[in-house]
Amino acid sequence: MKAAVLHTVGEAPRFEEFAEPAAGKDEVILRVRAASLKPVDRQIASGSHYASPRELPVICGMDGVGEREDGTRVFFGGPRRPYGAMAERTVVPGLFCFSLPDEIDDETAAALPNPGVSAWLTLTQRAKLAAGETVLILGATGVTGQLAVQIAKLLGAKRVVAAGRNERRLARLRELGADATIQLEQSPELLKGAFAREAGEDGFDVILDYLWGAPTEVLLAAITRPEFARVTKEMRLVQVGESAGATISLPAAVLRSTALTISGTAGFPSPKTLAEAMEQVLGRGARGELRIETERVALAEIEAAWTRKEEPGRRIVIFP
Repeated sequence: MKAAVLHTVGEAPRFEEFAEPAAGKDEVILRVRAASLKPVDRQIASGSHYASPRELPVICGMDGVGEREDGTRVFFGGPRRPYGAMAERTVVPGLFCFSLPDEIDDETAAALPNPGVSAWLTLTQRAKLAAGETVLILGATGVTGQLAVQIAKLLGAKRVVAAGRNERRLARLRELGADATIQLEQSPELLKGAFAREAGEDGFDVILDYLWGAPTEVLLAAITRPEFARVTKEMRLVQVGESAGATISLPAAVLRSTALTISGTAGFPSPKTLAEAMEQVLGRGARGELRIETERVALAEIEAAWTRKEEPGRRIVIFP
């Protein structure tokens, strides 16, 4: 069969022949219909991810849309190495196959679950967003950030503020439900003022941070109170990504002057919680309540797609 085969860590996979998979206990063979190309796929292939392969060659791709022998479509994850999603066929645990609504197309079904379920679980399980709360999405112009804006609104957020760099994506976020946007590419003082204005007297209830680094430091400076003040509520910052930097400077005054809790997204949800989140995301995607921009690429073009600069906020979907 044809597949995207990685021979050397740090290089792009090649389109070539690979041995057919065979199913073991509790596994299924799927004919792959589509697989998304995500930042984590590139990280794993580069050797920078904790899940990077120790033995090569392997087929790239963590998840996708597949077809069982009886023709049933499923979203799948966790192919058994050396197999992956970017191939004509793959082998996966039966437990990691999720049924798909008939109304959702292969392209959307391949692209939506990974970032959509991540955003859904972050907002519901980690941030514990309640209806009527105010949310700031820091790094909202990326694929997951755009979905987080939409999901926050679907979950009943009273107000969603989207912060990002890409002007075109910021404008689109208004269409996707953002009540206000903040352009991050401005001086620290102007950015601090923008965060302070959008926070207002009451501040944000929930902050999803896909950036970390300098933008987060400016945000924390903006919400630090300069004098003793009555605290009316807690702000919950969930650290999700580090696309703007791996570390920050955290002055003690930030934590002493505000009721701020910082947490991460560590831990894997229970199978029941994951299945419920998957059902919500796929169902809302099928009804058009969650939108994601995609680009269709043939598996034979994987090397070129892998190495070129990706359009911000758009997900490449590979078709065998």
